[in-house]
Amino acid sequence: MPSPPNLLYLIKQLELAVRASLDEVLRPAELTPLQYTALTVLQRRDNLTTAELARNSLVTDQTMAGMIVTLERRGLIERENDAQDRRRRVIRLTEAGRGVLDRFAGPVAAIEERMLAGLGPEDAEGLRRSVLHCHAALADRVPH
Repeated sequence: MPSPPNLLYLIKQLELAVRASLDEVLRPAELTPLQYTALTVLQRRDNLTTAELARNSLVTDQTMAGMIVTLERRGLIERENDAQDRRRRVIRLTEAGRGVLDRFAGPVAAIEERMLAGLGPEDAEGLRRSVLHCHAALADRVPH
């Protein structure tokens, strides 16, 4: 009897399925899932530096630098000097960026609902806690 796939493999397969679903939903806005993630990070917390946004979006600083140029060119974010520290540049969502997030909030939530459809509320909450715990355990070992 073959052994079941390991959990890391299953998590990667889930990530790929989520990404494919997001690609499909976000295609009309010409947004990638990584760009969408960065916008959602800024929705929760404005005035981040490029490095902070990269860390919170789970991408490298180099990847984020390219995304910022694209998102700024499209008018979804803006960069300016920090009022408290003029040497520091911070990034904010624009009204257009908020509009994109509002436009896709329902379709993105529907992806999560579809993903969790086979789970009861307690199992879904348990999965959320478990994923957060697993991430925290590995994040302690990842250099920032």
